[in-house]
Amino acid sequence: MPVLTRLIPSPVVVDIRAGALDGLAGLLADQRISAKGKLALAISGGSGAGLRERFAPELPNADWYEVGGGTIDDAIKLADAMKSGRYDAVVGLGGGKIIDCAKFAAARIGLPLVAVATNLSHDGLCSPVATLDNDAGRGSYGVPNPIAVVIDLDVIREAPPRFVRSGIGDAVSNISAVRDWELGHEVRGEDIDGLAAAMARQAGEAVLRHPGCTGDDGFLQVLAEGLVLTGISMSVAGDSRPASGACHEINHAFDLLHPRRAASHGEQCGLGAAFATHLRGDAETAGLMAQVLRRHGLPVLPSEIGFSEDEFVEVVAYAPQTRPGRYTILEHLDLSTDQIRDAYADYAQAIGS
Repeated sequence: MPVLTRLIPSPVVVDIRAGALDGLAGLLADQRISAKGKLALAISGGSGAGLRERFAPELPNADWYEVGGGTIDDAIKLADAMKSGRYDAVVGLGGGKIIDCAKFAAARIGLPLVAVATNLSHDGLCSPVATLDNDAGRGSYGVPNPIAVVIDLDVIREAPPRFVRSGIGDAVSNISAVRDWELGHEVRGEDIDGLAAAMARQAGEAVLRHPGCTGDDGFLQVLAEGLVLTGISMSVAGDSRPASGACHEINHAFDLLHPRRAASHGEQCGLGAAFATHLRGDAETAGLMAQVLRRHGLPVLPSEIGFSEDEFVEVVAYAPQTRPGRYTILEHLDLSTDQIRDAYADYAQAIGS
């Protein structure tokens, strides 16, 4: 009888702990990523200066590159600047925009990427996707998974709390996204990968049900692990489906309709997940989501991020257009504007103001 297995694309190293960055040079050498430290490090022009000052003495053979922003043009410029350096690897050292630019640049020049996250704002730090702004708004570009992920909890605690809150919303939204994937399977016969779904769902559930707060190492560890697992789940699925459903459609609609007023990715995804869960008729889970999001200081009503009820109704009505072909509870119910308004009134009453 044949034994069937599959290889799962995942980082060679995942190091999540307090003080993880203290041994960065040694980790890269020990794992044979870069024995001599011939690295291209991508950093921001702001907070990156402090990181460069800290690590430059440990990495004397590295070259440092400031990333201008989070656009496709920034990523291409970064790749062009790095391509003649004959490096062993690219290191993205910073937040989501820096890591996404470094991901794209590393893929473009054929080098492995080491993702060193300085905040936990979303699940992109270990995903096979680089999200970059372009002339049409924002695009997702397929890239290889990072070869290593390093998250120093001491550094994470120093970041503004809003970044951790955003990561919480993104992780919790997995629960809604997987339900949407299952709905697509039930109604349209869409293929579903049970392993990818389990990884994403359990990552979200672990964050949702953890009793700690954003200042606790135990909670930050669970959140960081959950975001990494979510990224790997997308690699397993070969698609963003395990972590992107109606919650992310609503997030994208906020970004496209109100680009100058939009809140953080995770805040919008968390709110979208709670509302989508309510639409499914799962009052218990929607209520728990709202309770946990509130406990961590995230919004559960559009007014809490500066949007009116009418604007939120418009966002939900537009949301399916952001991901053509993706089937979620929004496409399934196909609600009219008046029906969305009624559903939102029920939601707001159910979770309380």
